[in-house]
Amino acid sequence: MLDADLKTQLKAYLEKVTHPIELVASLDDSAKSQELSELLEDIASLSDQVSVSRTGTDPRKPSFAINRAGTDVGVRFAGIPLGHEFTSLVLALLQVGGHPSKAAPELLEQVRNLEGEFRFETFMSLSCHSCPDTVQALNLMSVVNPNIKHVAIDGALFQDEVNERQVMAVPTVFLNGEPFDQGRMDIEQIVARLDTGAAKRDAEKIKAKKPFDVLVVGGGPAGAAAAIYAARKGIRTGVAAERFGGQVLDTMAIENFISIAYTEGPKLAASLEQHVREYDVDVMNMQRAEKLVAPADPNGLFEVQLANGATLKSKTVILSTGARWRNMNVPGEQEYRNKGVTYCPHCDGPLFKGKRVAVIGGGNSGVEAAIDLAGIVGHVTLLEFDGKLRADEVLQRKLRSLHNVTIIVNAQTTEVQGDGKKVTGLSYTDRSSGQSRQVELEGVFVQIGLLPNTDWLKGTLKLSPRGEIEVDARGETSIPGVFAAGDATTVPYKQIVIAMGEGAKASLSAFDHLIRMPVVEAEAAAA
Repeated sequence: MLDADLKTQLKAYLEKVTHPIELVASLDDSAKSQELSELLEDIASLSDQVSVSRTGTDPRKPSFAINRAGTDVGVRFAGIPLGHEFTSLVLALLQVGGHPSKAAPELLEQVRNLEGEFRFETFMSLSCHSCPDTVQALNLMSVVNPNIKHVAIDGALFQDEVNERQVMAVPTVFLNGEPFDQGRMDIEQIVARLDTGAAKRDAEKIKAKKPFDVLVVGGGPAGAAAAIYAARKGIRTGVAAERFGGQVLDTMAIENFISIAYTEGPKLAASLEQHVREYDVDVMNMQRAEKLVAPADPNGLFEVQLANGATLKSKTVILSTGARWRNMNVPGEQEYRNKGVTYCPHCDGPLFKGKRVAVIGGGNSGVEAAIDLAGIVGHVTLLEFDGKLRADEVLQRKLRSLHNVTIIVNAQTTEVQGDGKKVTGLSYTDRSSGQSRQVELEGVFVQIGLLPNTDWLKGTLKLSPRGEIEVDARGETSIPGVFAAGDATTVPYKQIVIAMGEGAKASLSAFDHLIRMPVVEAEAAAA
């Protein structure tokens, strides 16, 4: 089941197991059960600490539990956790086997102190690059706290249950049988949902922080680069991020990051955070900025007010809040979001196997999505507002070669339709004739570009008509001492490598601003 290289790597990991673990399988006569049986045998052959039992009674077949022998510590997988979930499998083996997690000790203690019974179920897909974070977080929580149980379910393998429970996006998490949340979640986000007093405690800690020399707002590539460059100057640096990694977390394949032929968004985001934390940087994750207040005195302190009520102060600020997927803003879009309307073909595509879907957008992202989906779904209808596709010609040729794809240009989507529970179709206007037309389908994948995350800055500094932060050649905004970088700015070409360069530039400019502040006033500002 596993090739020689994977076996060698896994064997090395399993040497870290300190407690015997048992793989308890629930199987039937299906081919998938045979595959799972072979996988579990391969794992057990690599360590004397691992054994296999086929005595499981879980009604989901194939499935298996990873149990720490003689205890109630364990996690479950319904399906065969390969693809993006292979890492989740390896981590589960290590953690159930007693190898300590790298999560912050105070966070693990917070998990241990959660009171109540928590039964989590996560529906995921093996092609989803957002799912492993959620699966791994809940697996770890179930190892740390015996009152927490978790099963990760491959939605593509249990399609009847997916349909019955109206799962139309992954990851989708249920808690004690009721919907809990959808989309990528890390352990901090989940614990914050369960521990109702966490936000208040975080706010009190933040209020007590001393002013920073440089405060970076946003934790994507631009923010990470800005923080590293600032910290290397030996100045007090902080990062307030709504989610560290930003939009990179939602990116699948990255093949144009110079010197790295191929990587994936979550992996790059993890590397960015690890690099930042190697420096003396105060990283404040899960903190949403709501207001920027400039000082009355040009050499005073800026204030960044957070959603939890706390306020951070700093001599300079670097804004790197990135961008988000653009919505169609048509009736039905929000009503059926994650009920057929989705923005990630890699994550949610397997849930629409054999069904009819639409892709909105004819740029590179839209055409790539249509190509990927055509190999999974029954039929793809691509709708483009313009009179022609805007994707690279090589992608267009590939798209036109596919037998189950219909391309419609001059199409203005006007409504997403549904039956109250899920999408059933959409309406569009033919811009050539003015006629209204309908398409019956079960899914709508929106791929029409990005919007800058700058709504909270309106009326504070100068924004372009598109809502982007206007910056000069040094990355400075219309307010001296406030700099900006990345996809939230007017800098053209929204690319990771450009965002990183702009983040470094903004940080160097902020440092230059600091050293030019009058010494007496600068010291007073820090007091």
